[in-house]
Amino acid sequence: MGSSGSWAMSAESNHVLWVPVGEAGEVRMGKQLSPASSREDGAHFPYLRVANVLDGWIDYSDVKTMSFGPLERCRYELMPGDILLNEGQSLELVGRSAIYKEKPGRFFFQNTLIRFRSGSDVLPEYAQTIFTAWQGDGTFASIAKKTTSIAHLGGDRFSKLLFPIIPLERQRRIVEILECHAESERASRVAITKLRSIRRGVALAGMGAIGASCPSGGWQRVPLGEVVPSVDYGISVALNADPGGIPTLRMNNIRDGRPDLIDLRYCPQGVNSRLLLRVGDVLFNRTNSIEHVGRAGIWNGELEKATFASYLVRLNPDTRRIAPRYLVEWLQHPVIRQRVRSIATVAVQQVNVNPSRLRELEIDLPIDLSVQNELVSSLEACDRQISAELENLAKIRTMKQGLTAALLGGRLAGRTT
Repeated sequence: MGSSGSWAMSAESNHVLWVPVGEAGEVRMGKQLSPASSREDGAHFPYLRVANVLDGWIDYSDVKTMSFGPLERCRYELMPGDILLNEGQSLELVGRSAIYKEKPGRFFFQNTLIRFRSGSDVLPEYAQTIFTAWQGDGTFASIAKKTTSIAHLGGDRFSKLLFPIIPLERQRRIVEILECHAESERASRVAITKLRSIRRGVALAGMGAIGASCPSGGWQRVPLGEVVPSVDYGISVALNADPGGIPTLRMNNIRDGRPDLIDLRYCPQGVNSRLLLRVGDVLFNRTNSIEHVGRAGIWNGELEKATFASYLVRLNPDTRRIAPRYLVEWLQHPVIRQRVRSIATVAVQQVNVNPSRLRELEIDLPIDLSVQNELVSSLEACDRQISAELENLAKIRTMKQGLTAALLGGRLAGRTT
């Protein structure tokens, strides 16, 4: 690392030496996944990808494998203290990072991640604090290359960001001060995980008829098209970032059963009133990656006026037979998500679900609407608890980010060389 020889300040110095991230440590992209790497004979090794790297922790519950040759294992192995950052993600999550703490060489990493290996002048915990702050303050989003549904941080662009180096003693002190906030953050994440597990249990128990050989008492099994008689495709218009247009939901604007209004785009021309969103509309994501296709959400009038792009379709349920919110919950059920993926067709880098084929799937639902609404009410109660804990987590992170900036004299925002 180039800065070690030039560092001549005392541990008490309040000065910050700004150097490119690529000089503060080693930056490397992971191995590209290809059909050949999945099918190749020989030893396969576990690798981490975007789905494994969450906010400050790594989830090892769903790890995939592919082949790595001897030289590739040297290049892509993970060592304790390595920081992994999401290279490709939604705009607000791009650059999400965590420190690898497992044994050396036990895991490798894919090119959807960037690995930062600290140089001798940088503590990994300090570096990860800076990267977390950059994700939170929009620094990563500002340099990311944006495509239709995903943003790419880019190893080169990341390497050119100016990184604040301070004496190691000050780095350790900052890490120690922030650790109390880190404990609160971990406790909040645990609470959210527990609440989501409870919600999942309520949904699975309440919709237990799904997957059974025949409907249970008080339930019916019919083709979806019988209770969703029609669908509407969204608009096919070039969108832009000018808020003077009509807000338009795209594939990335549906998350956890509801609209996500971060990173909106706008339609610059008039829209037929028939395609404006109405309270209670059910939106289905017919085009996306295989992991995300089939997302569904309900519109609750979050904006006074909005429409939706052709990546989405609006499902129009017969509300005399099915509650719109129950339809969303059914679409999000793990068994149904698998069925939806099974009817998807592969396109270029994405998959598509034909709404006609979707409406051929059989749906299990209580005959009595009040039973449907009772289940939905239980799930909404869980959602309110989860939302409250997410707000608490956001406050903790905002406080942590502000404290980090204060400890660095307010000079934290990322800059490029």
